[in-house]
Amino acid sequence: MNAQQSKNEEYKRKTALRNVAVVLIFSVLLILSFVVSMNTGYSKLSPLDTLRTLFGGGSNKENLILFGFRLPRIVISMLVGAGLALSGCIIQGVSRNALADPGLLGINAGAGLTVILFVLFFGSQSYLSVFTLPFLALLGGGLAAILIYALAYKREGGLAPIRLILTGVAMQAGLSALTTVLVVKLDETQFDFVATWQAGSIWGSNWKFVLALLPWLLLLIPYVLSKSRALDVLSLGDDIAYGLGASVEKERRRLLVSAVALAASCVAVSGSISFVGLIAPHLARRLVGPRHRILLPVCALAGAVLVSVSDTVARVIAQPFEIPTGIMVAIIGAPYFLYLLVKNKQ
Repeated sequence: MNAQQSKNEEYKRKTALRNVAVVLIFSVLLILSFVVSMNTGYSKLSPLDTLRTLFGGGSNKENLILFGFRLPRIVISMLVGAGLALSGCIIQGVSRNALADPGLLGINAGAGLTVILFVLFFGSQSYLSVFTLPFLALLGGGLAAILIYALAYKREGGLAPIRLILTGVAMQAGLSALTTVLVVKLDETQFDFVATWQAGSIWGSNWKFVLALLPWLLLLIPYVLSKSRALDVLSLGDDIAYGLGASVEKERRRLLVSAVALAASCVAVSGSISFVGLIAPHLARRLVGPRHRILLPVCALAGAVLVSVSDTVARVIAQPFEIPTGIMVAIIGAPYFLYLLVKNKQ
C-alpha cells in the first residue's frame, strides 16, 4: 500500500511539473508573439525604435504606428483567441463532442447575422455601435444556440452529440445563406465592412474595440474558470453527473450561455474566425489531460498564441496586401478538422 501511494504521489508530482512547464512554454510563446508582432508590419520599426517608442521617445509617426495601430490589434487578437478557445472548450465539455466548436455549430453565424442587420439599418461607424455590437452578437448567437440545443436535445437520452453537430452545421448553412441574401442590399461602404467581417479580419484595430471587448472577458473568464469542477463532472455523462449530485441541466445551461457570450463578444470585434475553438482545446487536452482546472487556462493561452501568430503572419505574408486572420486560422484548422473527422468516424 505504501508503495502504491508512493507511485501515486510520484505520478501527481510529475503531472504537476508537466502542467507548469506547459503553462510556462505557452506564456513564453505568447510573449514572443507579442514582441515579434510589435516589430512586424508594412511600416518598418526596428526593435530599438519600438523600445524607444514604448518608453515615450518615439516620433509622432512611430507613436501612431505602435500605439494607434499595432498594439490594439495585438491585444484584440490575443483576447479573441483566448475567448474563442474557452468557448470551444466549454462546448466540447458540455456536449461531450470532440468536434464541437462555436463556428461549426452556427453560433458565429447567428452572431454575425445580427451584426450585419445592425450595419444594414444603422451603419457601423458610430462610436456607440462599437459597444452595441457585442450585445447584438450575443442576441443572435444566443438565439441560434437555443434553437440548436432544442433540436439536438432528446428527452430520453439528453443532448445527442451527433445530432448537435448536424444541427449546428445545418443552422450555419441556413444563416450563411440568409446573410448572403442581405449582402445584396448593402451599399459599397457596408459591403466592404461585411466582406471584411466574414473573412475574419481583426477589423476593430483601435483601443475603443479593446474597451468594448475587455469587460466581457473580465467578467466571463473568471466565472468559467470557477466552473472547472462542474465541467469535469458533466464530461463524465449525465447519469454519472446525476449520481454525483450535480444539477446537470442548470449547470449545462449556465455554461452554454457563458460559451455563447464569449464567442459572440469576440465575433463582434474580430469577425467570423472559425476553428480556434476546435484546435486550441484539442491541443491543450493532449498536453495537460482532461481536467478543466488546468485545461481551461492552457486552452486560453493556446488560443491567444494561435490567433496572435496567425494575425502576424497574415499581415506580412503578402505585403503590401493583407490576408484576413480568419483565412490563416482556417489554413491550419481545416486540415486538423478533417484529421479529427477521420479519427472519430468509428
